[in-house]
Amino acid sequence: MFGQRTWSRAVRRAFPQVADTVYAVVSVWISSTALRNLPDPHGYWRHTDVWAYVLIALVYLPLAVRRRAPLTVLIGTAACVMCYFTLGYYHVVVVSGLGLAFYTVAVQCPRRVAARCAAASLLVLLWGARLAEPGSGLFSVVFVIVMVAVAWVTGDRFRRLAERGERLAVLREQLRLGQEEKEQRAVMAERMKIARELHDVIAHHVSVISVQTGLAGYVFTSDPNTARTALETIAGSAHEAMAEMRRMLVVLREGTERAQEGVGDHTAAPGLGRLDQLARRVEAAGVSVDVRITGVPFALPPGVDLCVYRVIQEALTNVMKHAPAASASVSVHFDEAAVRVRVTDDGQEAIPVGTIAGPAGHGLIGMRERAGIYGGTVTAGPGPRGGFEVALTVPLPPAR
Repeated sequence: MFGQRTWSRAVRRAFPQVADTVYAVVSVWISSTALRNLPDPHGYWRHTDVWAYVLIALVYLPLAVRRRAPLTVLIGTAACVMCYFTLGYYHVVVVSGLGLAFYTVAVQCPRRVAARCAAASLLVLLWGARLAEPGSGLFSVVFVIVMVAVAWVTGDRFRRLAERGERLAVLREQLRLGQEEKEQRAVMAERMKIARELHDVIAHHVSVISVQTGLAGYVFTSDPNTARTALETIAGSAHEAMAEMRRMLVVLREGTERAQEGVGDHTAAPGLGRLDQLARRVEAAGVSVDVRITGVPFALPPGVDLCVYRVIQEALTNVMKHAPAASASVSVHFDEAAVRVRVTDDGQEAIPVGTIAGPAGHGLIGMRERAGIYGGTVTAGPGPRGGFEVALTVPLPPAR
Protein backbone atom coordinates (compact mmCIF):
# COMPACT_ATOMS: atom_id res chain seq x y z
CA MET A 1 0.00 0.00 0.00
CA PHE A 2 2.82 2.40 0.90
CA GLY A 3 4.60 1.61 -2.38
CA GLN A 4 1.43 2.24 -4.37
CA ARG A 5 0.90 5.63 -2.72
CA THR A 6 4.53 6.61 -3.38
CA TRP A 7 4.25 5.56 -7.01
CA SER A 8 0.97 7.44 -7.43
CA ARG A 9 2.47 10.58 -5.88
CA ALA A 10 5.50 10.36 -8.17
CA VAL A 11 3.26 9.99 -11.23
CA ARG A 12 1.18 13.03 -10.23
CA ARG A 13 4.33 15.12 -9.81
CA ALA A 14 5.86 14.01 -13.11
CA PHE A 15 2.69 14.29 -15.20
CA PRO A 16 2.74 18.12 -15.71
CA GLN A 17 6.36 18.02 -16.85
CA VAL A 18 5.66 15.17 -19.28
CA ALA A 19 2.55 16.93 -20.58
CA ASP A 20 4.45 20.19 -21.16
CA THR A 21 7.23 18.34 -23.00
CA VAL A 22 4.76 16.53 -25.22
CA TYR A 23 2.91 19.79 -25.91
CA ALA A 24 6.15 21.56 -26.87
CA VAL A 25 7.24 18.81 -29.29
CA VAL A 26 3.80 18.40 -30.84
CA SER A 27 3.44 22.18 -31.23
CA VAL A 28 6.76 22.39 -33.08
CA TRP A 29 5.63 19.61 -35.43
CA ILE A 30 2.15 21.07 -36.07
CA SER A 31 3.45 24.62 -36.58
CA SER A 32 6.24 23.45 -38.90
CA THR A 33 3.79 21.35 -40.92
CA ALA A 34 1.32 24.24 -41.15
CA LEU A 35 4.08 26.64 -42.22
CA ARG A 36 5.41 24.23 -44.84
CA ASN A 37 1.98 23.54 -46.36
CA LEU A 38 0.78 27.16 -46.22
CA PRO A 39 -0.63 28.38 -49.55
CA ASP A 40 0.57 31.94 -50.23
CA PRO A 41 -0.23 32.73 -53.86
CA HIS A 42 -0.11 36.50 -53.31
CA GLY A 43 3.18 36.54 -51.45
CA TYR A 44 1.92 38.21 -48.28
CA TRP A 45 4.58 36.62 -46.09
CA ARG A 46 8.26 35.91 -46.37
CA HIS A 47 9.27 32.66 -47.99
CA THR A 48 9.78 29.87 -45.47
CA ASP A 49 13.40 28.99 -44.84
CA VAL A 50 15.47 27.25 -42.19
CA TRP A 51 15.40 30.28 -39.88
CA ALA A 52 11.61 30.10 -39.73
CA TYR A 53 11.79 26.53 -38.42
CA VAL A 54 14.57 27.45 -35.99
CA LEU A 55 12.50 30.30 -34.57
CA ILE A 56 9.43 28.06 -34.27
CA ALA A 57 11.50 25.55 -32.30
CA LEU A 58 12.86 28.36 -30.09
CA VAL A 59 9.31 29.56 -29.44
CA TYR A 60 7.77 26.22 -28.43
CA LEU A 61 10.49 24.01 -27.01
CA PRO A 62 11.18 26.22 -23.93
CA LEU A 63 7.52 25.73 -22.98
CA ALA A 64 8.56 22.30 -21.66
CA VAL A 65 10.02 24.10 -18.61
CA ARG A 66 7.46 26.93 -18.39
CA ARG A 67 6.34 25.93 -14.86
CA ARG A 68 9.87 26.06 -13.49
CA ALA A 69 10.90 29.46 -14.91
CA PRO A 70 7.80 31.26 -16.20
CA LEU A 71 9.35 34.73 -16.56
CA THR A 72 12.48 33.47 -18.29
CA VAL A 73 10.44 31.37 -20.71
CA LEU A 74 8.11 34.30 -21.49
CA ILE A 75 11.00 36.69 -22.16
CA GLY A 76 12.73 34.18 -24.43
CA THR A 77 9.51 33.27 -26.22
CA ALA A 78 8.55 36.92 -26.72
CA ALA A 79 11.99 37.73 -28.12
CA CYS A 80 11.82 34.83 -30.62
CA VAL A 81 8.25 35.74 -31.62
CA MET A 82 9.35 39.36 -32.10
CA CYS A 83 12.17 38.24 -34.40
CA TYR A 84 9.76 35.94 -36.24
CA PHE A 85 7.30 38.78 -36.84
CA THR A 86 10.04 41.22 -37.81
CA LEU A 87 11.34 38.82 -40.46
CA GLY A 88 7.80 38.65 -41.84
CA TYR A 89 7.01 34.95 -41.66
CA TYR A 90 3.46 33.63 -41.41
CA HIS A 91 2.45 34.96 -38.01
CA VAL A 92 -0.43 32.71 -36.89
CA VAL A 93 1.69 29.63 -36.13
CA VAL A 94 3.57 31.22 -33.18
CA VAL A 95 0.73 33.12 -31.48
CA SER A 96 -0.38 30.21 -29.25
CA GLY A 97 3.18 29.74 -27.94
CA LEU A 98 3.39 33.32 -26.67
CA GLY A 99 -0.16 33.08 -25.28
CA LEU A 100 0.66 29.95 -23.26
CA ALA A 101 3.89 31.48 -21.95
CA PHE A 102 2.00 34.55 -20.74
CA TYR A 103 -0.76 32.41 -19.22
CA THR A 104 1.85 30.59 -17.15
CA VAL A 105 3.16 33.92 -15.80
CA ALA A 106 -0.40 34.98 -14.90
CA VAL A 107 -0.85 31.71 -12.98
CA GLN A 108 2.41 31.72 -11.03
CA CYS A 109 3.44 35.38 -10.63
CA PRO A 110 1.96 38.31 -8.66
CA ARG A 111 -0.64 40.47 -10.35
CA ARG A 112 1.64 43.48 -10.85
CA VAL A 113 4.21 41.31 -12.65
CA ALA A 114 1.48 39.74 -14.78
CA ALA A 115 0.21 43.22 -15.73
CA ARG A 116 3.61 44.25 -17.12
CA CYS A 117 3.97 40.97 -18.95
CA ALA A 118 0.46 41.40 -20.40
CA ALA A 119 1.40 44.80 -21.80
CA ALA A 120 4.64 43.46 -23.31
CA SER A 121 2.91 40.41 -24.82
CA LEU A 122 0.17 42.58 -26.26
CA LEU A 123 2.71 44.88 -27.93
CA VAL A 124 4.49 41.90 -29.49
CA LEU A 125 1.24 40.43 -30.80
CA LEU A 126 0.09 43.80 -32.13
CA TRP A 127 3.39 44.05 -33.97
CA GLY A 128 2.54 40.74 -35.60
CA ALA A 129 -0.97 41.89 -36.49
CA ARG A 130 0.51 44.02 -39.28
CA LEU A 131 1.19 40.76 -41.14
CA ALA A 132 -2.52 39.96 -41.36
CA GLU A 133 -4.10 39.53 -44.75
CA PRO A 134 -5.61 42.69 -46.26
CA GLY A 135 -9.07 43.31 -44.84
CA SER A 136 -8.52 41.30 -41.63
CA GLY A 137 -6.23 43.69 -39.76
CA LEU A 138 -8.93 44.96 -37.40
CA PHE A 139 -10.01 41.41 -36.64
CA SER A 140 -6.41 40.47 -35.86
CA VAL A 141 -6.05 43.39 -33.45
CA VAL A 142 -9.28 42.51 -31.64
CA PHE A 143 -8.27 38.85 -31.54
CA VAL A 144 -4.90 39.44 -29.88
CA ILE A 145 -6.42 41.87 -27.36
CA VAL A 146 -9.12 39.36 -26.42
CA MET A 147 -6.59 36.52 -26.26
CA VAL A 148 -4.28 38.41 -23.88
CA ALA A 149 -7.24 39.49 -21.72
CA VAL A 150 -8.65 35.95 -21.51
CA ALA A 151 -5.22 34.48 -20.70
CA TRP A 152 -4.68 37.11 -17.99
CA VAL A 153 -8.11 36.73 -16.37
CA THR A 154 -8.03 32.92 -16.55
CA GLY A 155 -4.50 32.68 -15.17
CA ASP A 156 -5.19 35.16 -12.38
CA ARG A 157 -8.33 33.27 -11.42
CA PHE A 158 -6.44 29.97 -11.36
CA ARG A 159 -3.68 31.55 -9.26
CA ARG A 160 -6.17 32.79 -6.68
CA LEU A 161 -7.84 29.39 -6.54
CA ALA A 162 -4.43 27.77 -6.01
CA GLU A 163 -3.60 30.22 -3.22
CA ARG A 164 -6.96 29.54 -1.60
CA GLY A 165 -6.30 25.81 -1.83
CA GLU A 166 -2.93 26.29 -0.14
CA ARG A 167 -4.53 28.33 2.64
CA LEU A 168 -7.19 25.67 3.09
CA ALA A 169 -4.48 23.01 3.25
CA VAL A 170 -2.69 25.00 5.96
CA LEU A 171 -5.94 25.47 7.88
CA ARG A 172 -6.75 21.78 7.51
CA GLU A 173 -3.34 20.87 8.90
CA GLN A 174 -3.80 23.31 11.77
CA LEU A 175 -7.23 21.85 12.44
CA ARG A 176 -5.78 18.35 12.45
CA LEU A 177 -3.03 19.34 14.87
CA GLY A 178 -5.54 21.17 17.06
CA GLN A 179 -7.80 18.13 17.08
CA GLU A 180 -4.90 15.88 18.03
CA GLU A 181 -3.91 18.27 20.81
CA LYS A 182 -7.52 18.41 22.01
CA GLU A 183 -7.69 14.62 22.05
CA GLN A 184 -4.42 14.43 23.95
CA ARG A 185 -5.70 16.94 26.52
CA ALA A 186 -8.91 14.93 26.87
CA VAL A 187 -6.93 11.73 27.38
CA MET A 188 -4.69 13.46 29.93
CA ALA A 189 -7.70 14.88 31.78
CA GLU A 190 -9.29 11.44 31.87
CA ARG A 191 -6.05 9.91 33.13
CA MET A 192 -5.86 12.51 35.89
CA LYS A 193 -9.48 11.85 36.81
CA ILE A 194 -8.83 8.10 37.03
CA ALA A 195 -5.67 8.76 39.04
CA ARG A 196 -7.61 10.90 41.53
CA GLU A 197 -10.29 8.26 41.94
CA LEU A 198 -7.75 5.48 42.39
CA HIS A 199 -5.78 7.51 44.90
CA ASP A 200 -8.84 8.42 46.94
CA VAL A 201 -10.24 4.89 46.97
CA ILE A 202 -7.00 2.97 47.51
CA ALA A 203 -5.32 5.39 49.93
CA HIS A 204 -8.30 5.52 52.30
CA HIS A 205 -9.22 1.86 52.35
CA VAL A 206 -5.63 0.63 52.42
CA SER A 207 -4.94 2.98 55.34
CA VAL A 208 -7.93 1.56 57.24
CA ILE A 209 -6.92 -2.01 56.42
CA SER A 210 -3.31 -1.33 57.48
CA VAL A 211 -4.32 0.11 60.83
CA GLN A 212 -6.86 -2.62 61.54
CA THR A 213 -4.43 -5.35 60.48
CA GLY A 214 -1.86 -4.06 62.93
CA LEU A 215 -4.49 -3.88 65.67
CA ALA A 216 -5.78 -7.40 64.95
CA GLY A 217 -2.25 -8.80 65.02
CA TYR A 218 -1.45 -7.04 68.27
CA VAL A 219 -4.54 -8.27 70.20
CA PHE A 220 -5.08 -11.53 68.34
CA THR A 221 -4.38 -13.71 71.39
CA SER A 222 -5.03 -11.28 74.23
CA ASP A 223 -8.36 -9.81 73.06
CA PRO A 224 -10.08 -12.03 70.47
CA ASN A 225 -13.22 -9.84 70.39
CA THR A 226 -11.24 -6.74 69.45
CA ALA A 227 -9.32 -8.74 66.87
CA ARG A 228 -12.58 -10.06 65.43
CA THR A 229 -13.97 -6.50 65.24
CA ALA A 230 -10.83 -5.36 63.45
CA LEU A 231 -11.13 -8.19 60.95
CA GLU A 232 -14.77 -7.28 60.33
CA THR A 233 -13.71 -3.70 59.70
CA ILE A 234 -11.04 -4.95 57.28
CA ALA A 235 -13.60 -7.07 55.45
CA GLY A 236 -16.07 -4.18 55.23
CA SER A 237 -13.43 -1.76 53.98
CA ALA A 238 -12.19 -4.27 51.42
CA HIS A 239 -15.76 -4.91 50.28
CA GLU A 240 -16.43 -1.20 49.86
CA ALA A 241 -13.13 -0.70 48.04
CA MET A 242 -14.04 -3.51 45.63
CA ALA A 243 -17.49 -1.97 45.10
CA GLU A 244 -15.99 1.42 44.28
CA MET A 245 -13.42 -0.15 41.97
CA ARG A 246 -16.25 -2.01 40.25
CA ARG A 247 -18.13 1.27 39.83
CA MET A 248 -15.03 2.86 38.30
CA LEU A 249 -14.74 -0.01 35.81
CA VAL A 250 -18.39 0.44 34.85
CA VAL A 251 -17.72 4.15 34.26
CA LEU A 252 -14.72 3.36 32.07
CA ARG A 253 -16.53 0.70 30.08
CA GLU A 254 -20.11 1.94 29.83
CA GLY A 255 -20.18 5.59 30.94
CA THR A 256 -21.25 7.60 33.98
CA GLU A 257 -25.00 7.19 33.45
CA ARG A 258 -24.72 3.40 33.49
CA ALA A 259 -22.67 3.57 36.69
CA GLN A 260 -25.33 5.70 38.37
CA GLU A 261 -27.91 3.01 37.59
CA GLY A 262 -26.07 0.45 39.76
CA VAL A 263 -28.02 -1.57 42.27
CA GLY A 264 -27.30 -0.95 45.95
CA ASP A 265 -25.49 1.77 47.83
CA HIS A 266 -22.04 0.39 47.19
CA THR A 267 -22.33 0.53 43.39
CA ALA A 268 -23.53 4.15 43.25
CA ALA A 269 -21.10 7.05 43.49
CA PRO A 270 -20.41 7.91 47.14
CA GLY A 271 -21.55 11.22 48.59
CA LEU A 272 -22.47 12.97 51.85
CA GLY A 273 -25.08 10.26 52.43
CA ARG A 274 -22.19 7.98 53.38
CA LEU A 275 -20.49 10.49 55.67
CA ASP A 276 -21.59 8.69 58.84
CA GLN A 277 -20.37 5.38 57.45
CA LEU A 278 -17.02 7.00 56.59
CA ALA A 279 -16.76 8.44 60.11
CA ARG A 280 -17.46 5.04 61.71
CA ARG A 281 -14.81 3.39 59.58
CA VAL A 282 -12.24 6.01 60.58
CA GLU A 283 -13.23 5.69 64.24
CA ALA A 284 -12.72 1.94 63.96
CA ALA A 285 -9.15 2.74 62.92
CA GLY A 286 -8.63 4.62 66.20
CA VAL A 287 -9.37 8.24 65.20
CA SER A 288 -12.37 9.83 66.89
CA VAL A 289 -14.50 11.77 64.38
CA ASP A 290 -17.08 14.44 65.25
CA VAL A 291 -19.45 15.24 62.36
CA ARG A 292 -21.45 18.47 62.39
CA ILE A 293 -23.86 19.56 59.66
CA THR A 294 -25.20 23.12 59.87
CA GLY A 295 -27.56 25.10 57.74
CA VAL A 296 -30.45 23.53 55.84
CA PRO A 297 -29.18 20.37 54.13
CA PHE A 298 -30.31 19.78 50.55
CA ALA A 299 -29.40 17.39 47.76
CA LEU A 300 -26.19 18.45 46.04
CA PRO A 301 -25.50 17.85 42.34
CA PRO A 302 -23.88 14.41 41.92
CA GLY A 303 -20.49 15.83 40.90
CA VAL A 304 -20.36 18.30 43.79
CA ASP A 305 -21.57 15.62 46.21
CA LEU A 306 -18.75 13.28 45.15
CA CYS A 307 -16.21 16.11 45.31
CA VAL A 308 -17.17 17.03 48.89
CA TYR A 309 -17.12 13.39 49.99
CA ARG A 310 -13.69 12.70 48.44
CA VAL A 311 -12.14 15.78 50.04
CA ILE A 312 -13.44 14.76 53.47
CA GLN A 313 -12.28 11.19 52.87
CA GLU A 314 -8.79 12.30 51.86
CA ALA A 315 -8.51 14.66 54.83
CA LEU A 316 -9.53 11.93 57.30
CA THR A 317 -7.17 9.46 55.61
CA ASN A 318 -4.30 11.87 56.19
CA VAL A 319 -5.28 12.15 59.86
CA MET A 320 -5.12 8.35 60.16
CA LYS A 321 -1.73 8.26 58.42
CA HIS A 322 -0.02 11.22 60.06
CA ALA A 323 -1.82 11.73 63.40
CA PRO A 324 -3.36 8.37 64.38
CA ALA A 325 -3.75 9.37 68.02
CA ALA A 326 -5.63 12.58 67.26
CA SER A 327 -9.33 13.24 67.09
CA ALA A 328 -10.90 14.86 64.02
CA SER A 329 -13.81 17.19 63.47
CA VAL A 330 -15.81 17.46 60.22
CA SER A 331 -18.03 20.47 59.71
CA VAL A 332 -20.35 20.78 56.69
CA HIS A 333 -22.28 24.00 56.28
CA PHE A 334 -25.04 24.52 53.69
CA ASP A 335 -26.12 27.95 52.52
CA GLU A 336 -27.67 29.40 49.38
CA ALA A 337 -24.35 30.37 47.80
CA ALA A 338 -22.03 27.48 48.58
CA VAL A 339 -21.33 24.37 50.60
CA ARG A 340 -18.44 24.82 53.02
CA VAL A 341 -16.45 21.98 54.57
CA ARG A 342 -13.82 22.09 57.28
CA VAL A 343 -11.87 19.09 58.53
CA THR A 344 -9.58 19.66 61.52
CA ASP A 345 -7.64 17.50 63.92
CA ASP A 346 -5.99 18.18 67.29
CA GLY A 347 -2.73 16.42 66.61
CA GLN A 348 0.21 17.73 68.66
CA GLU A 349 2.36 18.17 65.53
CA ALA A 350 1.05 19.79 62.40
CA ILE A 351 1.11 17.70 59.27
CA PRO A 352 3.60 19.20 56.80
CA VAL A 353 1.79 20.46 53.72
CA GLY A 354 4.30 18.77 51.46
CA THR A 355 3.52 15.38 52.97
CA ILE A 356 -0.25 15.60 53.29
CA ALA A 357 -0.62 13.35 50.30
CA GLY A 358 2.50 11.30 50.55
CA PRO A 359 5.83 11.78 48.81
CA ALA A 360 4.41 13.31 45.65
CA GLY A 361 1.66 15.41 47.22
CA HIS A 362 -1.03 13.72 45.10
CA GLY A 363 -3.76 14.01 47.71
CA LEU A 364 -3.65 17.80 48.04
CA ILE A 365 -3.28 18.16 44.28
CA GLY A 366 -6.26 15.89 43.75
CA MET A 367 -8.36 17.85 46.24
CA ARG A 368 -7.61 21.13 44.49
CA GLU A 369 -8.25 19.63 41.07
CA ARG A 370 -11.60 18.26 42.20
CA ALA A 371 -12.63 21.58 43.70
CA GLY A 372 -11.37 23.51 40.66
CA ILE A 373 -13.68 21.54 38.35
CA TYR A 374 -16.68 23.09 40.12
CA GLY A 375 -15.14 26.50 40.72
CA GLY A 376 -14.28 25.73 44.34
CA THR A 377 -11.17 26.23 46.43
CA VAL A 378 -9.23 24.10 48.90
CA THR A 379 -6.86 25.39 51.58
CA ALA A 380 -4.72 23.19 53.79
CA GLY A 381 -2.34 24.07 56.56
CA PRO A 382 -1.76 24.21 60.32
CA GLY A 383 -4.90 24.96 62.29
CA PRO A 384 -5.21 28.06 64.53
CA ARG A 385 -5.19 25.83 67.63
CA GLY A 386 -2.63 23.33 66.45
CA GLY A 387 -3.12 20.23 64.46
CA PHE A 388 -4.06 20.49 60.79
CA GLU A 389 -6.99 21.97 58.92
CA VAL A 390 -8.44 21.39 55.43
CA ALA A 391 -11.12 23.82 54.21
CA LEU A 392 -13.23 23.38 51.07
CA THR A 393 -15.66 25.87 49.53
CA VAL A 394 -17.74 24.90 46.49
CA PRO A 395 -20.07 27.55 45.03
CA LEU A 396 -23.53 26.46 44.01
CA PRO A 397 -25.59 27.70 41.05
CA PRO A 398 -28.30 30.27 41.94
CA ALA A 399 -31.14 27.97 40.83
CA ARG A 400 -30.48 24.47 42.18
